[in-house]
Amino acid sequence: MTEAKRSVAFCTLGCKVNQYETDAMEEQFAAAGYAVLDFTAAADVYVINTCTVTNIADRKSRQMLHRAKKRNPHALVAAVGCYVQNAAGRVLEDPAVDLVIGNDLKKDIVGIVEKYLTDRDQQERCFVRDLTGGDEEFEDMPVTRPLEHTRAVIKIQDGCNQFCSYCAIPYARGRVRSRSMESVLKEAALLSGSGCHEVVLTGIHISSYGTDFGDDDARAANGGADGTFQDSRLGDLILALGQLPGVERIRLGSIEPRIITEDFTAKLASVPQLCPHFHLSLQSGCGETLRRMNRHYTPDQFLESCRILRRYFDRPAITTDIIVGFPGETDEEFAQSRRFVREAAFADMHVFKYSRRDGTRAALMKEQVSPAVMDIRSAALIADAELMHEEYIRQCRDMTMQVLLEEPVWLNGQQYMTGYSKNYIRCAFLLPPEMENQVVSGKAEAILTKEFVLCRETD
Repeated sequence: MTEAKRSVAFCTLGCKVNQYETDAMEEQFAAAGYAVLDFTAAADVYVINTCTVTNIADRKSRQMLHRAKKRNPHALVAAVGCYVQNAAGRVLEDPAVDLVIGNDLKKDIVGIVEKYLTDRDQQERCFVRDLTGGDEEFEDMPVTRPLEHTRAVIKIQDGCNQFCSYCAIPYARGRVRSRSMESVLKEAALLSGSGCHEVVLTGIHISSYGTDFGDDDARAANGGADGTFQDSRLGDLILALGQLPGVERIRLGSIEPRIITEDFTAKLASVPQLCPHFHLSLQSGCGETLRRMNRHYTPDQFLESCRILRRYFDRPAITTDIIVGFPGETDEEFAQSRRFVREAAFADMHVFKYSRRDGTRAALMKEQVSPAVMDIRSAALIADAELMHEEYIRQCRDMTMQVLLEEPVWLNGQQYMTGYSKNYIRCAFLLPPEMENQVVSGKAEAILTKEFVLCRETD
């Protein structure tokens, strides 16, 4: 083994894509002889993989950059990722930052860092390229070891062509570009062979996997007049993964409601390894608000997607994201959205307050909603989410669930082995820690906490 010549530590903010890319960067540094340390340690190099999905994410990114430099003032601090991509000039002015590296150059980070360490007086500190041209290729950053012991996250695509009016991510990640199916299958086989029971497909907009919507008209339609993603190869990829030996569970990241058709869902239902957990981002249950958001579907179309999933799967976990306080959202529009949420009966729901992002159309809209109103609406929907989650668990009480045990957790003074069922219920068993990374069958008995359900092991 190569003797470690320097040390590096990482901090990751944001989504599973960022987590995956951090894991890939860790492997690159380790292969170059670096010792990978915890972020709390005094390292020679700090890499902060930033996020820009909200103003809070921007602020946390800046905080982590300053925390790293404070921990070791002599260390090289590299800011990478989405916040950097959209605000490179501002980040460069921060005295805590030595290098800024955009999303498409994460794969080259070791070389960039090595060059800077060789000559800190060099002029070039900014490695950020414009990703909005539409001619970029997928930046393959394969991972050879799992992010977690029990499951492996696999990035299958990058970029987004949706241009929702509130979102800065298409500017930070660029246009849709997809990883080859051969590359995805190779990584899935490797990671499953390492002992992982579950692979999670992630990306910025995985419903666009294998597509190429190059112009504005195609971006608006995304697959045809019916609003579906007819050219997506996501279903084909899932079928292929289901044929791989050793792949026991396949879980999807967030998917587009318009991809849910009879044909697509029938294809998914034919793969027994697929976890019946579908995260469909709603954002609003009011048609007029959705129009201002540039979401390209109506509440009725979204509800039909839920109905299709429930026809093909037994009590699937349908989860969602929703934004409160979007510009112009009136009390009546919020009431419509809340009524829709109850009708959809989600298994779980993440509630976000609208965050104004410079450079987006929504930032220029009049009638920005006050923070106080957002707080009230957020609290109401969070309460609804808790009730819906409890109701979903009650509906699943008689189901025998397959649970992948991940870690021991102390709850109410008792140690449990915990993990997720295929339909995304977080379960707790009175089993020893030696059961980690095992799949057990169980039935829900009671709600222990807001997060965990007590389960009894069955034969």
